[in-house]
Amino acid sequence: MKKKFTFLFASLFLLSACGAGGAAGPKDNGNQAEGDTIKIGMNMELSGAVAAYGNAEKEGIDLAVEEINEAGGILGKKIELIEKDNKSDNNEAASIAANLTTNDKVVAVVGPATSGAVKASVPNMTKAAVPVITPSATDDTITVQGDAVQEFIFRVCFQDSFQGVLLAKYAQDTLQAEKAVIIGDNSSDYAIGLTKAFKETFKGEIVKEENFVANDKDFQAILTKIKNEKFDVIYIPGYYTEAGLIIKQAREMGIEQPIIGADGFGDEKLVETAGAANVSNVFYTGHFSTEAPGTDKVEPFVEAFSKKYSKQPSAFNALGYDSVYMLKQAIEDADSADSAKITEALGKIKGFVGVTGEMTMDKNHNPEKSAVVLGLTEGKETSAETVK
Repeated sequence: MKKKFTFLFASLFLLSACGAGGAAGPKDNGNQAEGDTIKIGMNMELSGAVAAYGNAEKEGIDLAVEEINEAGGILGKKIELIEKDNKSDNNEAASIAANLTTNDKVVAVVGPATSGAVKASVPNMTKAAVPVITPSATDDTITVQGDAVQEFIFRVCFQDSFQGVLLAKYAQDTLQAEKAVIIGDNSSDYAIGLTKAFKETFKGEIVKEENFVANDKDFQAILTKIKNEKFDVIYIPGYYTEAGLIIKQAREMGIEQPIIGADGFGDEKLVETAGAANVSNVFYTGHFSTEAPGTDKVEPFVEAFSKKYSKQPSAFNALGYDSVYMLKQAIEDADSADSAKITEALGKIKGFVGVTGEMTMDKNHNPEKSAVVLGLTEGKETSAETVK
């Protein structure tokens, strides 16, 4: 995200004006590994509003790189990880994309973590012809704009439409909800996509839909509007930062109905913000759980992660870890650390066994995989159900 001063600043301005669907000017030819290392970039939210996601993914990325290098690297070359902090700022994420590909000459990039930051990076990554694997950006339009598949953008997470559909079905089939309230973040692509998919799938009645924007703190007015309505479930498409406050304030107002959300709930700060006593009857879609049946990669990952960081891994740790190993498989499948060949191999990934599931990349660069619905009681995970 650092700018190469005058010329690069002007270039980035032009590129960002083109939106996520394309890039200004002709594409470059990508980069190739040189010497004894394979340079891989990391464009991640390490500070700012959603730093919890970025730092969690960095832990998983660092562990994977360490393991791979200790085992001899990829094609006999060690990974050289170039880490950059996009500060949870979309413009900075776009700038870093240009910096990593143009100045650092990385052959691939892992990250950003969030949908808006990835979309901001797409034009510069496309122009450079360098592939991106995002661990957790779930907005559908990241990989497909209109009918056009974004050639260099891939992910290891499932997309919003999958989560929104799954949550709608979970609400009506498992929670037996006939009436729902939606309290959504209308300032993020992530939440807007989740809301759309839920509304298109839920067969019951949407009693009320209220909106907030990122960094809102007081939800009393919204909660007062819904308190006396008759409903069975509250759906909160948004990140842990606001969701934690909504849960806290709702429970303190005596609103006890089940609360459901997507993977944006998946950070310990949700419980810290809401207060453990308030986080019961809360369910969300996750990519990974130590309590859910998974692949044979889960146990060794949990052991290695716990040894390195002295804590249990989260879904975002696991997604960062899987991103690096998927990239490793693509390089090995291509028998080359050339950006163009890595891109082609990523599109052909089949049967990749990761910590977050077994994955095959579909034609839209989304992994076909299962999800986990996690249930929380007094802030602790008390259920984990694998669903497809």
